[in-house]
Amino acid sequence: MNHPNRPALYRLVFVALGAAVLGAAFAVVPTAAEARDRVTTVTGAQGKTATRKVSRVKGDVQSSTTGPNGKTMSRSVDRSAAGTTATVTGPNGKTATRTTTVTP
Repeated sequence: MNHPNRPALYRLVFVALGAAVLGAAFAVVPTAAEARDRVTTVTGAQGKTATRKVSRVKGDVQSSTTGPNGKTMSRSVDRSAAGTTATVTGPNGKTATRTTTVTP
């Protein structure tokens, strides 16, 4: 048995479903200025853990990793219109820096 308003009902359902999907997609995507932080911990077979912390803001990245022996390594990347500076610090405290510049 055909209902006379079935095409209109289908259209309403598809519009509502589409709006819900778009709303969910935009709710999950962070804005460019929004910070994104993440902490990950893994545990090995002998119960030792390693932890990695990452923070991202506008293309800049700050991260650190603490290994099962308690030593920490870190990485910092600062991006701008003029270029990028990346600094890495190893578990022994030694640091290396790389800078790139944008030429007009």
